[in-house]
Amino acid sequence: MISNIVTMGGVKSLRDIDVTGKKVLIRVDFNVPMDGQYNISDDSRIRAALPTINYCIDHNACSITLVSHLGQPKNGYDERFTLRHIQKRLERLLEKKIEFIDNLETLKVENAHCSIERIFLLENIRFFEGEKKNDPAFCQQLADLCDVYVNDAFGTSHRKDASTYGIADFAKIKVAGFLMMREIEAFTKALEKPIRPIALVVGGSKVSSKITLLTSVMPKIDKLIIGGAMSNTFLKALGYDMKASLVEDDFVEVAKEVLSEAKAKGVKIYLPVDVVATDSIEHPVDIKITPVQDVLEGFHAVDIGPATLKLFSEAIELSNTIIWNGPMGIYEMSQFSKGTFKLASFIAESYAFSIVGGGDTADAVEKAGEKDKFSFISTGGGASLELLEGKVLPGFEKLDRK
Repeated sequence: MISNIVTMGGVKSLRDIDVTGKKVLIRVDFNVPMDGQYNISDDSRIRAALPTINYCIDHNACSITLVSHLGQPKNGYDERFTLRHIQKRLERLLEKKIEFIDNLETLKVENAHCSIERIFLLENIRFFEGEKKNDPAFCQQLADLCDVYVNDAFGTSHRKDASTYGIADFAKIKVAGFLMMREIEAFTKALEKPIRPIALVVGGSKVSSKITLLTSVMPKIDKLIIGGAMSNTFLKALGYDMKASLVEDDFVEVAKEVLSEAKAKGVKIYLPVDVVATDSIEHPVDIKITPVQDVLEGFHAVDIGPATLKLFSEAIELSNTIIWNGPMGIYEMSQFSKGTFKLASFIAESYAFSIVGGGDTADAVEKAGEKDKFSFISTGGGASLELLEGKVLPGFEKLDRK
C-alpha cells in the first residue's frame, strides 16, 4: 500500500512545468449538490479547484479549458445536469468571464484563437458518448484541445474514463493539479510516515463495500473503530441478535475473519456497546437507547448510543492520526444524527492529524459545523477508499513522472 502512494506522489505537478502561452485543459470535479431549482448548495468542490485554475491564469496560459462531469446522466443531454448551472458561480469565484461551450467542434474552433485569460467551460463531459466508454477517438479529440493536460479531479480518478484516464495516452504533457497533489500528500502523511497510534474510524451501511479497506489497512493501524449499520454485522458475528437492524448476513463470517485478523495483528477493535433504536426508520414513533444485547423485537439500530460515543471518544483522544470514512448512523435525519455529529466534534477537537475520506462523511462533518477543524477533508469518496486500499488510481497511472 505504502509503495503505491509513494509512486503516485512521484508524478509531475503543475508547478513542475511552464504553462506560459500554452493551451491548458484541466479535468476538474464540479460535481456539486444542487436543490430542485438548480441552486448550488455546496460549492466546496469548485473552490477546491480554484488554486489550479488561478495558477494557469497568473502564469499566462494561452487558454484554459475546464472539463467536468455533473451527476450521472444516462442518455446524452439532461437539463438537470448541464454545467450551465455552474457557470455563474464559477465566474463569481474566479472573477473572470467564462465561455460556456456545448460541443467539441465549436470549442476546437474557438480555442484555436488563443488569447490570454480566455477560459472555456465545456458542457458536462458525461453527455458525450465517448467519455464512459473511454473511446480512443474521443480521447484524441480532447487531447487535441490542449498543449498541457492537468488532472485535478481526485474524486473521479478511480475511474477509467476518457477525460480522467484515456486522454493521457494522447496528451503531450500530462500533470497533476494542486488539489490532486494535496490529496496524495495528506494520505501519504497518514499512511507512509504516520504519528502513532493510528485509528481508522469506519461507518456507513455495508461491510461489503469496505472489506477490502479493512483487510488491506489492518497491518498499518493500531485501532479500528466501527460504527454505522456495518457494525450490526460485526455485532451479529459476536452473537448479538440485532433484530430488525440492517445486517449483511452473507458477510457475518467475513466479519469474524476481520475480528480474528485484528486480534492476531494486535489491532484493538471498538464496537458499539449501546445503540439508538427505533420502531420505524421512515416514520419513527418510538425511539430508545438500548444496550446492543437488548434491541427490542422489530426495532432498527440507527445510531450509536451515548456509552458508545464515550468509548469511541476515549479511543480517539489517545490517537495521533485519525482516518474517518463513513457516518455512525442515519445522520441525514436529525433524530439519528447525534452520534455522527458528536464524533465529528471529538475528532475535530483532538490534537491528532485527521483525515475525512470524502462522500457522506465530508457532508456530515460539514453539517456538524466542524469542517474547518479537520486537518484534511478529501474531495473523493470512492477515490479515497481505493487509495486507502492500496490501489494505484487510474487517474495517476499515466501522468508524467519527475
